[in-house]
Amino acid sequence: MRTSARNQFAGQISAVKPGAVNDEITLRTQDGLEIVAVITHGSAASLGLAVGTNAFALVKASSVIVMVGVDSSKVSARNCVAGTVASVAKGAVNSEVVIKVTSGAEIIAIVTNDSVDRLGLASGAAASAIFKASSVIVGVE
Repeated sequence: MRTSARNQFAGQISAVKPGAVNDEITLRTQDGLEIVAVITHGSAASLGLAVGTNAFALVKASSVIVMVGVDSSKVSARNCVAGTVASVAKGAVNSEVVIKVTSGAEIIAIVTNDSVDRLGLASGAAASAIFKASSVIVGVE
């Protein structure tokens, strides 16, 4: 599979919470990272998503918010992953920030250079990657 999404996570569906319109899908990656997605009930059914199904999750880097000093219990986004900045690549306006999670997974975010400076984002700094469950695309092979 090749896509333009910088964040691609392969794993298995570990939970499905069905709803009338949308289903909440939890994907557990091979390294233990849990990604929560909200997709339409029709999409979940057509993909055959059930506990144990192999699947993947895609998240655009521009959908990832980076925060420092965050208390994940006080964030409305379902995906709040704490880690350490692995690298920052500055461009003319935006920077690519790679956050490495203790499990080994990496989450890539695109943020403004101003945000990088204001948050003190540099290699080794603690940071959290945050993205809404509705920003996650789920697929199967």
